[in-house]
Amino acid sequence: MSSNIKAMIANVEVESLDAAIPLYRELAGDIEVRRFPYRDLNLALVGPFLLYSGPLEKYVSQTATVIVDSLDPVLEALSKAGAEVLEAPTEVPNGTRIVARHPDGSVFEYLQPQSKGRG
Repeated sequence: MSSNIKAMIANVEVESLDAAIPLYRELAGDIEVRRFPYRDLNLALVGPFLLYSGPLEKYVSQTATVIVDSLDPVLEALSKAGAEVLEAPTEVPNGTRIVARHPDGSVFEYLQPQSKGRG
């Protein structure tokens, strides 16, 4: 049986993307940085790091983003465990996401990337 989890991305709150990107880019191997907005935040994907800045007081701090093949088994497991879904499945530029607080208090974003066939 293969895992539904395909990757994890560390979420890092930073004061300034411009100041933080050089270090994370060096750590990730001098790879291409993808910058994009989400709501009123500014984000930068730097390899396995998702840097974000902006008015963070409006958001729940997340431990990590978990990339999955399907959100269905995630929602089922979260329900069985008594987790709280803080944000129901929502379409975002790179797929569909949910945010959930686990019974231990940790908060994770789960992302099902859009399939390559979608536009």
